[in-house]
Amino acid sequence: MFKKFSTEEISTQNQIKSSVQRGIRAKVCASYPFLEQTGVIDDIIPKKEQGAIAKCPEHVQVFTLNGTPLFFAQRDGPWYPTLRLLHKYPDMMVKLRADVGAIKFVLSGANIMAPGLTSPGATMHEEAEADAPVAIYAEGKTHAMAVGLTKMSTQQMREINKGIGVDNIHYLNDGLWKNKTFM
Repeated sequence: MFKKFSTEEISTQNQIKSSVQRGIRAKVCASYPFLEQTGVIDDIIPKKEQGAIAKCPEHVQVFTLNGTPLFFAQRDGPWYPTLRLLHKYPDMMVKLRADVGAIKFVLSGANIMAPGLTSPGATMHEEAEADAPVAIYAEGKTHAMAVGLTKMSTQQMREINKGIGVDNIHYLNDGLWKNKTFM
């Protein structure tokens, strides 16, 4: 999604109404209950701060606050956190750990295959349903290397152990990672 992304590709960037911002905040809280349970959502999206939406190619919207991208969504899909935000709050998403052999492929934008998540070096820390946003970690590393969307549940990944397990949506060193601010 952000493989060759740059800020020049942003078609518009507009401040949003507070009602739209409350809607985004509610969807984020519904998707990631950890943020509301711990009160962290007030630090990430303060109620009095004015946010903006940057519209990008492929119908992608990026929610920014003071020029810093925080969440993104494609069409009316779920809101995903950026990796910078996920590194600050690592417990906000379901975690899956890929083995060492998958790291170079994931960091080049490839989808994560089920065998890379079920091998001896990999771990599925929590259960996830199909079409759920997840954080992908690398074996032996502490920070997430990608954000993805499961193609099948973790139970199916263990049983079938073939095919794409997680769609890679945003990864370290992609276009969104390289652009720290949108101004």
